[in-house]
Amino acid sequence: MTPDQAMARLKAKVRPDALPHMARYGIATSNAFGVAVPELRKIAREAKRDHALALALWQTGVHDARLLATMVAEPARVNEAAALRLARDFRSWDLCDQCCLNLYRFLPFAHGLVRTLAAREEEFVKRAGFSLLAVLAVHDKRADDPVLLAFLPLIEAGANDPRLLVRKSVNWALRQIGKRNPALNLEAIAAAERILKQGGPARWVASDAMRELRDVKVQARLRSRRSSTEQVPTASPQVSPRSKTARARAVPSGSRPGRTRRPRG
Repeated sequence: MTPDQAMARLKAKVRPDALPHMARYGIATSNAFGVAVPELRKIAREAKRDHALALALWQTGVHDARLLATMVAEPARVNEAAALRLARDFRSWDLCDQCCLNLYRFLPFAHGLVRTLAAREEEFVKRAGFSLLAVLAVHDKRADDPVLLAFLPLIEAGANDPRLLVRKSVNWALRQIGKRNPALNLEAIAAAERILKQGGPARWVASDAMRELRDVKVQARLRSRRSSTEQVPTASPQVSPRSKTARARAVPSGSRPGRTRRPRG
């Protein structure tokens, strides 16, 4: 798909009526078409990963084109400097968060990028650091507990940021870490209690996180998850050589017991 074709597809899905709604949610609409995210993902599936296309779309400055760019960019061709350049162009929280979800989390240095972005002072760049951490807490199944625990001091340090959009991403990261498993839940609640003592803007970060992390339904899911991981598989009954022979004789030649053909799709 060429950049012109991609832009034509976007323009065909313009939704002027969506722009006021987007603006109410704090999304910059001065250079936006209002294309629905499912439509963007449909176009991205057709275009596949295409880094040249992603760069061209990003250069247009159109909000929807940049969202699409995050979906088709090739992670293998993005280094830390390029990731930071993209972050400096963020003008809306949704582009920030979509870039974390669609691109940044796939980068081999994603965990280091969390710290790089969170250390910046620009509002949406700093938000990206904590949004990426929230995304990794959900999607990076290979990250063990110590890896995520190491980010709690960063969360505690960012909780008192005077900007609401930054604090919301800090809160998001804390909640997602705390919902990953029972052990991390306890550690996240302890971090929230420490944040609460900071006072000021940090109080909301802490109280909102504790409310969700202590929620009855969340706790039930965590208990269920713990019990499922603690189950010990039962040993298969031993079969004597004689019974194996008898079973083999009972099976007609050319057939295989215990096998069913899976339906396609």
